[in-house]
Amino acid sequence: MKFYAHTDPQQPETLPEHGANWQSLEDHLVGTADLAEEFSAVFNAERWGQLAGFWHDAGKYSQDFQKYLRACAGSEKGVNKKSVDHSTFGAKSAASWSDQEGKLLAYCIAGHHGGLLDGRNSGNSLKRRLSKKDLPEVFLPDNLFDAERPSLPIKLQQDRPHIQISFFTRMLFSCLVDADFLDTESHMDRRKSQLRGGYPSLEELQIKLENFLASLDKEAEKTHVNAIRRQIQLDCLKASELEPGHFSLTVPTGGGKTLSSLAFALKHAIKYGLRRVIYVIPYTSIIEQNAAEFRKILGVEAVLEHHSNYDEDVDRDGGQTIDAIRRRLACENWDAPVVVTTNVQFFESLYSNKPSRCRKLHNIAGSVVILDEVQSLPAPFLLPSLESLRELVQSYHSSIVLCSATQPAITVREDFELGLENVREMVTDPQTLAANMRRVDSSYLGKLDEAEVANRVINHDQALCIVNTRKRAVSIYEKVRSGSNGNVFHLSASMCPAHRRVVLDHVKSELKSKRPCKLISTQLIEAGVDIDFPVVYRSMAGLDSIAQAAGRCNREGRLDRGQAYVYEPSEGLPPGHFRHTGQTAQSIIERFPDDMLGLKAIEEYFRDYYWLKSYSGGLDEKRILDKLREGAKQCDFPFETVAKLFRLIENDMQPVIVPYQSGGTKNLQAEDLIVEIEKADDLRSYHRKLQKYTVQVYPVYWQELVNCGAIQIVRDIFPVLWQSNLYSEQTGLVLDYRSDPEQYIC
Repeated sequence: MKFYAHTDPQQPETLPEHGANWQSLEDHLVGTADLAEEFSAVFNAERWGQLAGFWHDAGKYSQDFQKYLRACAGSEKGVNKKSVDHSTFGAKSAASWSDQEGKLLAYCIAGHHGGLLDGRNSGNSLKRRLSKKDLPEVFLPDNLFDAERPSLPIKLQQDRPHIQISFFTRMLFSCLVDADFLDTESHMDRRKSQLRGGYPSLEELQIKLENFLASLDKEAEKTHVNAIRRQIQLDCLKASELEPGHFSLTVPTGGGKTLSSLAFALKHAIKYGLRRVIYVIPYTSIIEQNAAEFRKILGVEAVLEHHSNYDEDVDRDGGQTIDAIRRRLACENWDAPVVVTTNVQFFESLYSNKPSRCRKLHNIAGSVVILDEVQSLPAPFLLPSLESLRELVQSYHSSIVLCSATQPAITVREDFELGLENVREMVTDPQTLAANMRRVDSSYLGKLDEAEVANRVINHDQALCIVNTRKRAVSIYEKVRSGSNGNVFHLSASMCPAHRRVVLDHVKSELKSKRPCKLISTQLIEAGVDIDFPVVYRSMAGLDSIAQAAGRCNREGRLDRGQAYVYEPSEGLPPGHFRHTGQTAQSIIERFPDDMLGLKAIEEYFRDYYWLKSYSGGLDEKRILDKLREGAKQCDFPFETVAKLFRLIENDMQPVIVPYQSGGTKNLQAEDLIVEIEKADDLRSYHRKLQKYTVQVYPVYWQELVNCGAIQIVRDIFPVLWQSNLYSEQTGLVLDYRSDPEQYIC
């Protein structure tokens, strides 16, 4: 009897004996094994990948599965079309083949559709799957499970085997699921399969970048800042000759670290046979900015932009173009030469258990990974994040670049033994560089109330004021607006992304024209927004946030000195994160009053903050590393549990879709999308399309909007704001921060 893996997509109701081109099971296993072997070769695990590919669908060698395929083709009436378990048999066979090596393969095989299971728990676990009795009878070809045990390709360290083996299992799982997807796709959707790949080489991209930088240098003004930027670039190119490993790039805001780090990455990758460059960035605003710049330099086809706000279905090409489809396919497994993504997408994938998120992991191996604004790594997940970076360097032939103006103290030292080892700084002398690029004087003003802050802002022609909460942003904005001549703007997450972009464009225009302009913003302005005010006020926050705020002051060095003022709000700091980081920063400012943003002060800030967090267990708040350690001797890893716990952003916010108006004219795209939803058959793409018109609010405010009829849930999915008077052209979604629903009714 001939066994098959998949039916014919072109003739779905036709049997193979009647001319349909079904994929044979042997062809699928061999094809998957070949791809998995190729993918795992990057970390010297070829035999592991090959075995996972050969064994993953061994359960399809059963009469039950073959009857299921024929039932799906509609050829056998009355046959139950319920899917047949075809993964457990291969997992059990692997586990019985070898206690340790076989169990790692069993995780991958059992989870290749549903995801990596916990080793053991009270629910669905690998242990439970391996004890399953009622499996279909399988008719295996000879010698399928006759294989020598492969050796583990990583050198285990005494204190880290739980991390290394669990990480290796995820990487092997990635190789298997991507290989399985791709081989299946080549049979089921050949047109889609042929659209993959075909990218320019890193050598071609390096030539494009070199030409761009030469042109940029030729046209640049001969200023002190530009001379420093050229030297930073030369330092990065020199550092690219060093062996792969951990690097740091400590460059003040405005020093051109984005292009310098790209120049390093391409040259370093080419020299050492690395395969791609992955930019990991904390904020989507920076991603969009950097990805657009990279596309301009390297070409659209070379750069993959992957984050939640990027519309992969209908993008800048205006529809389902070939380029749009290719980008969407590249998001599945990150096979592009340059990938730009978020901290959330990158780190959560490294700890995920789902096939869709894990497919990309093997393509992270053998890469240059640049962590931009590395100080933004969330402290509650710092230790698991550092362990994943350490493992990528030690076992997966990758280089990691820690890129920041305010380097966090995450290197190994006596009081932080779990820090990264052998981190090499690219810049020759960061202290001198920081002094040479200092364009801002920083002062601490002590306690100020909102009225005092507003009066200070009013007295400047151009000033930026950054606060910690939406409530205070609105309050100070109203006070400044009532006492100012000229334009006063507000920016916060109460405004949808499309609205914020319009406001920023307007602010930049006013600044460029040297007209009076005041902006009151929450901390989102610090997220890589390229804006330049002569004066900045910053409510007390973490010292890294204060430094980012100062980076919006005299950014281009047009003044001899800009002025950044830090103040303690007399109303107090918000509880939680802002209070903890603000109190730590205040103690550092008292110790370094004359150089509060110097590299020494920044280092001391992170040391103090991380020490306090570490003392309370706060650098691994969910005890992820402990959970991996608990059953490690028996290779019982809680993959599913860890994946649920590793969430960089625990988002309890609720979305509200706003029919945003600009200049009194409704944005027809937002309104049209809402109308389309009412009639659309397939709603999947609309979530992304509506991101730019969505505001996130806390559940208490969301429920009040629903209760008073301001929100209507369209198609039982999309919460749309219908009362247009509740969305202000100045401040966005109108919320009563006293939780008074009366405001929503009027």
